[in-house]
Amino acid sequence: MRNKSVISEARDIRLAIELIELGARLQLLEAETNLSRERLLKLYKEVRGVSPPKGMLPFSTDWFMTWQPNVHASLFMAYFNFLERHTKLSGLERIIKAYRLYMEQTARCGMENVLSLTRAWTMVRFFDAGMLQMTSCKTCGGDFVAHAHDPKHDYVCGLCHMPARAGKTRRAAEAVTAA
Repeated sequence: MRNKSVISEARDIRLAIELIELGARLQLLEAETNLSRERLLKLYKEVRGVSPPKGMLPFSTDWFMTWQPNVHASLFMAYFNFLERHTKLSGLERIIKAYRLYMEQTARCGMENVLSLTRAWTMVRFFDAGMLQMTSCKTCGGDFVAHAHDPKHDYVCGLCHMPARAGKTRRAAEAVTAA
């Protein structure tokens, strides 16, 4: 019996380290492992070298609706849904794999990761709760994250109908002047 608990604790520690390396917040670690808060705090400090960020987790679906977060959230969900259809991964394993694929794609394209692991995890929970759905853009046909129960027939994504100020961030301006 003691052997099982040691093995289970070792799995939780390995999982917590992997999640911390991917940028998970403490609340995600507490929800997905059986380790104590104190143990998780020590692990976090050991792995990242700093204390975990404080504050509440995102609790609104609205963040996923603005154009840039929506594109990134939709990319993550494309990987997540692909893995559901073509692998036996489930739960947190599938979230981690989809998030790694998302990070690889954004790095390959030279983009920053707009979606954190914690937001991706939260978004999957919003889907499970029926608060979000995938909707096809009537212009390009791509599938995008949308509020559940929004009309599907007239949806146009943020890529086909980009906001006027899209890409006009301070970081974009600095990149232009640096080049």
